[in-house]
Amino acid sequence: MTPKARIYFDYNATAPLRPEAARATCAALALCANASSVHAEGRAARALIETARRDVAALVGAKAAGVTFTSGGTEANNLALAPGVHRLARQGENAAPVRHLLLSAIEHPSVLEGHRFAADAVRIIPVLETGVVDIAALEAMLRRLPAGEAALVSVMLANNETGVLQPVRKIAALVHEFGGIVHSDAIQAAGKIEVDMAELGCDLMSLSAHKIGGPQGVGALVSAPDIALGERHMRGGGQEGGRRSGTENLPGIAGFGAAAKAAAAAMPEMDKVRRMRDRLEAGVRGIMPEARIVGEGEARLPNTLCFSATGRSAESLVIAFDLAGIAVSSGSACSSGKVAPSHVLRAMGMASEAAASAVRVSIGAETGEQETARFLEVWSDIRARAAIRSSAA
Repeated sequence: MTPKARIYFDYNATAPLRPEAARATCAALALCANASSVHAEGRAARALIETARRDVAALVGAKAAGVTFTSGGTEANNLALAPGVHRLARQGENAAPVRHLLLSAIEHPSVLEGHRFAADAVRIIPVLETGVVDIAALEAMLRRLPAGEAALVSVMLANNETGVLQPVRKIAALVHEFGGIVHSDAIQAAGKIEVDMAELGCDLMSLSAHKIGGPQGVGALVSAPDIALGERHMRGGGQEGGRRSGTENLPGIAGFGAAAKAAAAAMPEMDKVRRMRDRLEAGVRGIMPEARIVGEGEARLPNTLCFSATGRSAESLVIAFDLAGIAVSSGSACSSGKVAPSHVLRAMGMASEAAASAVRVSIGAETGEQETARFLEVWSDIRARAAIRSSAA
């Protein structure tokens, strides 16, 4: 018997490498040059980087000059959340100093643990049971800031575990009223929904190549024209406009730019992805009516389904799917190996047992009817075997 081909339903961990990104990466690998060199080969390398910078900026409606390439999303978040970040004052104005950091409770660990503010300067913004940031609580925090001081506020655009979208536009407008600066981790959102940094009102935005079909090990922090970064943690030759020193990862950056351009062109495919996700969601609920769809009723990424099957541990479910040839996740891939329940689900007030049974399914444009049907077939088998064991017990 021919074994069934494996099915990949973990795009939020890493999306498959796009052919365009693979070609661009390989072409750059063949170019022997340092982009800081002034000879013809160096100028060719520089041209690749600047083309990629424009394509990455275009994906989120930003200016190319604001793109700083990094080693990935984690470094981009770390770079953004550093003391000293400030808004360049207009003539005749004095911007309030940024001395406080407000983070939503559902942020990625690279935000919650990667910032460099003093512990007593940091406050956590709670979220509602729906997984959406509590804007009223945020406003209360902003009102309690000392007079003449401002905050850097970091709220992700889309949660990597639940797919729930955050009201970043409203949050940015509120934060700006109080003279603050807004950072958004858009790593999961870019390439899946339309993102316009200026329209959202973001001052800083983090991106990662491998979430949109680019190579691993490269990301970007995008800054608005009037924002100056704080402390640099990569000092040296002054690359990336002095914002992030170190010889640029030419193959990675070239692949990132190609992936960004391809992702922008493929955005209409997300309608089909949403239909596949909705079919999976309906099937999961049909097989297990008591399953809880996390973030149900809220705006979510079109490719993400997170559901809780109380009574089975997430780890056992992931293993069962894996043995059947389907790759799913129990949460963030960056937390693999950790047995504690998701901090995101805990922040939403989910009971420990329910949180410990949550599975994340994330798909892409390549996902079709056959893969969807196979997933539901396996899910039905898992449920049936659990019922048999329960009856025997």
